[in-house]
This record gives sequence, structure tokens and C-alpha cells, in this order.
Amino acid sequence: MTIFFSIIFFISSISLIVSVLLQESKSEGLGALTGGGQNLFGKSRLRTFEAMLSRITTVSAVVFMISALVLAVI
Repeated sequence: MTIFFSIIFFISSISLIVSVLLQESKSEGLGALTGGGQNLFGKSRLRTFEAMLSRITTVSAVVFMISALVLAVI
């Protein structure tokens, strides 16, 4: 049982690291002052690569925390 949760812990930690590193920065810096930001009404956010990365990050973070708690109890 410990080996199973260790493997889940390892896989979720790697996916969490990769998904966070692949995401784009949310801050626009000085581009926000001059109106250089992206269009809010452009693409549908539900089908973009960023939305998929956000979901992967959320799921892997939840799995990471649950497996860490289970490993701490075991």
C-alpha cells in the first residue's frame, strides 16, 4: 500500500511541476498600462491549452495533497 501511494505521489508531483512550468505568466507588466493586453472576448477559455493546463494543475495538486496525507498517516 505504501508503494502504491509513493508511486501516485511521485507521478502527481512530476505532473504538477511540468504543468506549472508550461503555464504562461498571468501578469502583463507594463503592457497593461498601454492596452497591450490580450482580448478578453477572443477564444473560448474552455477549449484552450491554458484551460487544460489549469485543470491538470488543479487535479495533480489535489492528488498530491491527498497522497501526501495518506503517506504521512501510513
